Amino acid sequence: MPGSFFDTNVILYLASDNAAKADRAETLVRDGGMIGVQVLNEIAHVARREMRLSWPDMRMFLAMVGGLLNVRPMTVAIHAAGVDLSERYGFSTWDAMIVAAALDAGCDTLWSEDMHNGLLVAGTLRIRNPFSTAA
Repeated sequence: MPGSFFDTNVILYLASDNAAKADRAETLVRDGGMIGVQVLNEIAHVARREMRLSWPDMRMFLAMVGGLLNVRPMTVAIHAAGVDLSERYGFSTWDAMIVAAALDAGCDTLWSEDMHNGLLVAGTLRIRNPFSTAA
């Protein structure tokens, strides 16, 4: 079933002072979709290190995100596919794990601000920048 998968940066805009990007992210998330455990890991890291959220506030943000979107587990098969995608497409290892989870979920769109906008991965998953005028 085709659907949307979200990169960490799009989800983090939900808590951003950038009103235009926060509104766009909220609109996309409201329509539903998925994230992977890798996205939750990255949110936790940014929430503590950069946003300086307390542990309870970070957990609350993670719970809110998990309540809005379907969270896909990380498996050994997804990890292996991610390594292959990193080699084939030049993604960072972390981004490749997100791409692999999106492919495993059968999604047709991966919303990301900083991955290769417009790239079609494995013939089925299109990476789209939600903040681009071409999105």
